[in-house]
Amino acid sequence: MATSPDHPRLLQTVLDTPDPRRLAEFYRELLGFRYRPGDEPDQAGPDADWLVLVDDDGSRRLAFQLAPGMPAPRWPEGSPPQMLHLDLTVGSVADLERQRSRAVALGAEVLQDRSVDPDEPLYVLRDPAGHPFCVFVAPAPSEADSP
Repeated sequence: MATSPDHPRLLQTVLDTPDPRRLAEFYRELLGFRYRPGDEPDQAGPDADWLVLVDDDGSRRLAFQLAPGMPAPRWPEGSPPQMLHLDLTVGSVADLERQRSRAVALGAEVLQDRSVDPDEPLYVLRDPAGHPFCVFVAPAPSEADSP
């Protein structure tokens, strides 16, 4: 990704959680990321209050920050409200079902099932810390998406 002196570069998305390791493990398994060197669970001493996951290229993708006593966000309504959510895409409805099953097995909870929506099949799920996230079938590229 090119950098510009006119704009900052997004480094990573940080999720607050009362249990950084549990949430990092959930997303590591779900997304196939790996820990930044030094953040692996087998390090000596107490677990870190800040963990980072990187992709295959070593680019930072998600970080997890200790937030003791943080209440789980509520979606679609409630207190505290969600502040952000992650959108994850898959290639087909069959992939959508497979990834929903994987997410649930890893500790997610299904909040909304729109898997039969003809325009945008998706699931809204809640991760182990309560953050909502969506998994949906990626729309086919259109001319509007072209440069």
